Amino acid sequence: MNNKNDQEKQIRVWCDGCYDMVHFGHANSLRQAKALGDVLIVGVHTDEEIAKHKGPPVFTQEERYKMVRAIKWVDHVVEGAPYVTTLETLDKYQCDFCVHGDDITVTADGIDTYHLVKEAGRYREVMRTAGVSTTDLVGRMLLLTREHFKGDKEYSVALEHSSNLGTDSTARSPYTGCSQFLPTTQKIIQFSSGLSPKPTDRVVYVAGAFDLFHVGHLDFLEEAHKQGDFLIVGLHTDLEVNRYKGSNYPIMNLHERVLSVLACKYVHEVVIGAPYSVTADLMDHFRVKVVCHGLTPTVLDADGSDPYTVPKQRGCFKVLNSGNTMTTDDIVQRIIRHRLEFEVRNSRKEQKEVAITKALQKGHIKLNGDCEHTTKAAS
Repeated sequence: MNNKNDQEKQIRVWCDGCYDMVHFGHANSLRQAKALGDVLIVGVHTDEEIAKHKGPPVFTQEERYKMVRAIKWVDHVVEGAPYVTTLETLDKYQCDFCVHGDDITVTADGIDTYHLVKEAGRYREVMRTAGVSTTDLVGRMLLLTREHFKGDKEYSVALEHSSNLGTDSTARSPYTGCSQFLPTTQKIIQFSSGLSPKPTDRVVYVAGAFDLFHVGHLDFLEEAHKQGDFLIVGLHTDLEVNRYKGSNYPIMNLHERVLSVLACKYVHEVVIGAPYSVTADLMDHFRVKVVCHGLTPTVLDADGSDPYTVPKQRGCFKVLNSGNTMTTDDIVQRIIRHRLEFEVRNSRKEQKEVAITKALQKGHIKLNGDCEHTTKAAS
């Protein structure tokens, strides 16, 4: 690590990846990377590059660029970053070193995408977030394997998985195999801004599921952020979301949704398990001046009442048009439409990670291109 003898010298950190279906695991990796320096530059690969090395991305490059820009630890995004990280790339953006998670990352030809920066001593590693990956999230949408709402209990993601995603006992990768995310108060603190609204701040409140946090949510929160000085997001419980969304929703549980929303640079605070109806107590407690909702239809509360009755009576309810009509349903449908492609992609990815992991454990390879393998992993 560079010495900071010169107080003017800032440590510039480089990260790169696919950042497909950006989730709190990506955000946590970038948070750790930012902690190693002062300025975080993030390179995002094109659709063409990802398709070549890994398989079809779920989101377009424009959607992925926008999502990464909105993560609060990111200072600058480089569009169309090369798949193999070179010293030329680091030098071009004046980065001291590159940071990546402790997972396997190789090209379609089996070459370690970070071998050049590793050999030059300009590589740092951070721990990936166990329990979540894009592969896992795609699997949840495809398989619908849930332990779902038994009695009055919240559910957890089921541990049983179909072999058609390569996530059963015959093919278990430590990087993308499905596992339960274990939330801790420390993780929430790490993601939290720790800020409180000033007495003069205009506090804005929005509420929803914010499931599979996506660009539709992002554009809405950006618009809500413009309505005041301090944005609070209320997140409904899993049971409440299932009541008004039905089917297999939410895809992500409450703890996962909390971290996903907290990682967004427009959000100052989150209410965990917010009441579905916006109450007078909630508005008074947080000194809320305006309550916003998007153009999506409002589902009535369980008792048949309008959840926005109180803010409407107070004259502080506002409907926002973010200009983006994307919903979580749209993403799920996007996955289902391309189900076969994603099943093949996920199965191949999982099996090859297992194979290379076993080879690494036996000391047969050193990820120097001797093994043919396809993945640009959690990022």
